[in-house]
Order: sequence, then structure tokens, then C-alpha cells
Amino acid sequence: MSKIIVAIDFSDCSLNALLHALSIAQNSKSDLILVWVQKAASQTDKFGEITKDESKSVEKEFQALIEKYQPQLPSNKITFKIRTGKVYTEIPEEARVSKAFMVVCGTHGASGFEKFWIGSNANRIVSACTCPVITIRGGINISRPLKKIMMSIDSTQETRQKASFTAMIAKAHDAEVFIVKLYTTKTKAVRQNVDLYASQVERFFTQEGVKFFTSSEETENVPETIINYSKKIDANLISIMTEQESSTSTLWLGPFAQQIVNQSPIPVLSVHSKDVYTGLGF
Repeated sequence: MSKIIVAIDFSDCSLNALLHALSIAQNSKSDLILVWVQKAASQTDKFGEITKDESKSVEKEFQALIEKYQPQLPSNKITFKIRTGKVYTEIPEEARVSKAFMVVCGTHGASGFEKFWIGSNANRIVSACTCPVITIRGGINISRPLKKIMMSIDSTQETRQKASFTAMIAKAHDAEVFIVKLYTTKTKAVRQNVDLYASQVERFFTQEGVKFFTSSEETENVPETIINYSKKIDANLISIMTEQESSTSTLWLGPFAQQIVNQSPIPVLSVHSKDVYTGLGF
């Protein structure tokens, strides 16, 4: 049975992530595992008691969430786990142990048992997970059906690897994928690579029965272009690789994927370059 890990700190943002994960679980027939990470307790009895009380409170919170949302997932289970350690190591480890196919987490925590832990660790969670991760900022309207996925294609060979997982999500939700070819240079050979990779993805989507639309954008700022285009088409999800093509104009801002995760008002699906799914063979 497929499983989805949801990182929870009980902030509004992480509960919003839970609702998004629930929607995906309903369509993909997956179990949900809600995970809260507590700091390692001090060796003293005093701090040990605080940790026990905190754990009991967390368990009650989880039971209330399961009681509320389990009826919306009648064919699958919602369970919870409490782990001890660092959020950015424990969430990926739980995903590995549970053999989860996806992790969903918020990017900004505003309250909860360990304030702001999601916000300070979302990028580390994305980097450490070997499975795809969906990150969601607070305030996103989860009630909207997932019908439009924006997927960029650049000149890196890895750019195609996100197509398999994107197709899986698209088919589960009967969504259309908007393929956007990103041209960051006038160099003919580089642009030809972008065109080649896009055509390979188009053939794959056609074989898989995924609805798609292809366009192109000239850009000197990849994160900005991706986010702006996604806003323009009113996308529900942005699909990216964790390693992105870089350019001197935006290099000082840091990795492109990190910028998109941090700045996007739209949920972001990050696929690691070593994640390989059926069908492509790239």
C-alpha cells in the first residue's frame, strides 16, 4: 500500500499541508502517516517530564485530526508517529522506513509545539528526502481541485526525470500539465537540448494519456519566470527538480529550487535527480 508522509507541527500552515496530502491520498489510494518531531529530551527528570506531557498533548491533537479526517479517506488509513531528533533528519528517515512515495510539508510554521520548525527546515527536508516532496506555504486555497500542473524544461539532462512522477499525479487528478520550455541563452546547441528534452517528455505524456500544453519562455531569472507563469495559468502545482539550471544573473540568490520553494505561493513538487520512476528510462 502506498504511503504519504505529512510533516505536522500543528500550525495552520502544516494543517493546510495535511489537507493537500489528504486530497492526493484520496486520488492515489494512499495511506497517510502524520509525523511530529520532538527535540531530544534532556537527561534530567525535570525535562523528561516536560517531554512526556508534551507527547501526551501531541497524541491528543493527532487523535482529534484522525477522528476528523479519517471519514474522508474510507479506503485507507491515517496514522501518526512521534519521532525524536531533528526535523530535517527524522522526516526523511520516516519516509525511508515507511517506504513512502511522497512527503508533504508546510514551508512556514506560525505556531505549535515547536514554533517555526517547518519554516526553518523545509529546504533541508526537500534536500534530504530521496522521494518527491510537496511544499506548501500558508494561505493556499486547498479546496481548489488539482487541475493544472506547471512543469518547466531546461537544458539539464535531469530535467526530464520529474516527468514520470508528474504524470502520476496528473493522471490521479485528471489534471493537465503545462510544459514550459525555458531558454536562458541564445546559444543554439543549448536551446536545441531544451527542445529535444521537451519533445521526449511530450511523447511520454502522450503514451501515458496525460493531457498537456507546451509553450516557451525566454528568461534570465528562472525562479521568477516559473512562479509568474504558474500564477498566469492559475496552476495548482509547480513541478521542479531539486537541482536546477543556473545562470550568473541569479546565482547569488542561491539554488533555483530553494528560491522557488521559499517564494512560490503555489504548492511545489520537488523531485530529486536520482529519483527514477517507471516509463522514462532517462
